[in-house]
Amino acid sequence: MTRYGRGRHRRGESDGLDHPALFYADDEAYLAGTVPFLRGAVESGLPAMMAAPPHRLDLVRSALGPVASDVVFHDMTVAGRNPGRIIGGVLRAFADVHADRAGVRIVGEPIWAGRSREEYAAAVQHEALINVALADRAVEVLCPYDTAALAPAVIDDAVRTHPVVVERGVTTDSPSYADPVELARRYSGPLEEPTAIGEALVFAAPSGPRAVRTAVAEHAARAGLAPDRVADLALAAFEVAVNTVLHTGGRGLLAVWTREPGTASGWEADEPPAVVCEVQDGGWIPDPLVGRHRGDPVGRGYGLRLVHELCDLVRVHTDPALGTTVRMTMYLEP
Repeated sequence: MTRYGRGRHRRGESDGLDHPALFYADDEAYLAGTVPFLRGAVESGLPAMMAAPPHRLDLVRSALGPVASDVVFHDMTVAGRNPGRIIGGVLRAFADVHADRAGVRIVGEPIWAGRSREEYAAAVQHEALINVALADRAVEVLCPYDTAALAPAVIDDAVRTHPVVVERGVTTDSPSYADPVELARRYSGPLEEPTAIGEALVFAAPSGPRAVRTAVAEHAARAGLAPDRVADLALAAFEVAVNTVLHTGGRGLLAVWTREPGTASGWEADEPPAVVCEVQDGGWIPDPLVGRHRGDPVGRGYGLRLVHELCDLVRVHTDPALGTTVRMTMYLEP
């Protein structure tokens, strides 16, 4: 059985997490890396989970045979459509349920050919922050990367976000593993300027958050977003506006627009048509994991965690000198 290298969230510092990247170029290599990893967990009595795109789940289920019934499977295109959900809602959720066990094994594939450019940036942040969020847990998180389909720059980022790399059965320390917090911040923005602003609103206490909710709901409905998704996006914007009022003591700026489909090249998918809204304020969020924690629904940071659950994509750029921008995206075609 392959022994995967010990993970770290800072170079030279060991902890309870193993976080290797698995590089594969075909189905055979994919199965050779994932199936023994999961089968070995089941045979050792360890909790095992896999979160990946559906065609990968089907491939591994078939190869595992009867053992597959002891593995928890999640469709990553659903559970991890917004990469900001994965740590709290998938990885940490599973690890916490089994916190009393000696070890937990997870295959997690958050990056695949077909992610959009913005989704990819959020997924790199996610991969980097695993090294912080699970640093204190006895968890192995194996992350597959398709070297045949993904761009070389993506593979380079995988080496930066994983302390260990596994390829063709050989395990090596990453030569360019980067500080996860710094790397996550680098991929947080500044965000690209929108090509067109549908509406803008300056808001403040006490009625500002309600005005934000109404403005987003009206714009999203006119754009053709389904009613339940209108409600989700409006609630997300309201939660962020409440955070602005409560934690900055000042005014915020709402912008909301309808994004036309964009054309991508290479491995990335086209940016789908969407309703996008963002809230800017003068505050700063020092916690790199804000919105990704699990815990008390009334605790600090719960608002952004709810925002991640409600939206198809959430980007947060925060800077002590420039303030914070939270951009929330809801695709018109779910």
